[in-house]
Amino acid sequence: MDTISIILVILLGLSCGSFINAWIYRTEKKESLLGRSHCPTCNIELSWRDNIPVISFIVLKKQCRHCKKSISWQYPIIELWTMFAFIYTFVTHDLQFTPELVRDGYIVILLTFIFVYDLKYQYILDKITLPAISILIVLNLIFSWMSPTNMLISIAVGGGFFLLQYVVSKGRWIGGGDIRLGVLMGVILGWPYVIVGIFLAYIIGLITVTPLLLARKKHMGEQIPFGTYLSVATLICMFHGEYLLTTYLSLWTF
Repeated sequence: MDTISIILVILLGLSCGSFINAWIYRTEKKESLLGRSHCPTCNIELSWRDNIPVISFIVLKKQCRHCKKSISWQYPIIELWTMFAFIYTFVTHDLQFTPELVRDGYIVILLTFIFVYDLKYQYILDKITLPAISILIVLNLIFSWMSPTNMLISIAVGGGFFLLQYVVSKGRWIGGGDIRLGVLMGVILGWPYVIVGIFLAYIIGLITVTPLLLARKKHMGEQIPFGTYLSVATLICMFHGEYLLTTYLSLWTF
């Protein structure tokens, strides 16, 4: 049964990765998600055999069957990432199909979209974060995953932290999308792990940006897609927030 379940999770992860790629492209191009997939260069609709996650990329040798234009590495990378993320999520839930597993799978899809979209276009979409916040608030209340008090505190901390920066800097340091993403972090992580998530995001950002500044590939004051760091930190804390907090506090225990 476990083998069959893992196979199903692998297939689901690859399919969801393919969906994320389509979602990103069609959102930016303002296209419907319901239409058939097509080559972004020649616009010819793709057949099912050209739309198989990872496999089609390999068989087609990284190019469109019709116009021979190169296919971005983003497609197989996101598909494989989502597959491994789904497997890891399934394992952390002891190979059990539960409401929590569905929630965490949804969060993986959501944060992957935000990560890639902000990395490519340096923008966090309200039409993605606001519905997600509403959905997760309702689910938290229905399944009692987080108490109303805990949720209010984590939302106030997550959103308030970035709102304060936005007001002080008059929007120069961060954008409004980061505020909504901070609220989303609060709804996902709860108190006190939302603090761990924010702290971790800055550490990841520092580790990533510092070498780029030293190599002069980035310059002080240049816009940085901070939503990518927040997405990664949120995902890490969703699985390991308690461990990170305990480890950090132990460093101060003498």
